[in-house]
Amino acid sequence: MVFYFKARPEAGDYTIFMGLDKFENEELIKYGFPEDIWFHVDKMSSAHVYVRLRKGQTIDDISEGLLEDCIQLVKANSIQGNKVNNIDVVYTPWQNLKKTPSMDVGQVGFHNNKAVRTVRVEKRINEIVNRLNRTKVERKPDLKAEREAVNAAERAERKQLLRDKKRREEMERLEKERQAEVRSYKNLMVADKMTSNKEIASTHKSLQELEEDFM
Repeated sequence: MVFYFKARPEAGDYTIFMGLDKFENEELIKYGFPEDIWFHVDKMSSAHVYVRLRKGQTIDDISEGLLEDCIQLVKANSIQGNKVNNIDVVYTPWQNLKKTPSMDVGQVGFHNNKAVRTVRVEKRINEIVNRLNRTKVERKPDLKAEREAVNAAERAERKQLLRDKKRREEMERLEKERQAEVRSYKNLMVADKMTSNKEIASTHKSLQELEEDFM
């Protein structure tokens, strides 16, 4: 089971989501998207909360309002973190999540600790948590199929881009050949004209030669 929430409208059309338990967390870790940003209460047990950004966006594009929705949701879904103030929430791109065979189900590390950001959450804000919970939708998605569908679409897009590139290169090659033929033809015409002038000069007597013949 995966729970989906809608971020505040002014932040944009963003979906925040989290797994029911560690088994769903494991699937989310395995089949995440490059646009996913992962949130967790630092040094405490909590839900794994994600927000899916738009294609091409990065962690730097998360607005203050969207960030607040995510950190409030992850705090509210931490048994210990929900009870105390001034906790830290860490967040990082999904691609930075590291999973090794020795880790327990739902456990995760990082490839690069420098890519992990920390934000302090002073207290729970019920207004935000309640608003998010009113948008809550439960689904049982086939995360693997969703990931494979996206992979297939991306492969098709790359193939189309490659075909378009080859087509442009072929058109450019043909155009260069055409221009080269035009230049060659012009040069040939100039050479023919120069030869004709020389031939005329060699076969026709000058005015002075004609006068000398007349004399």
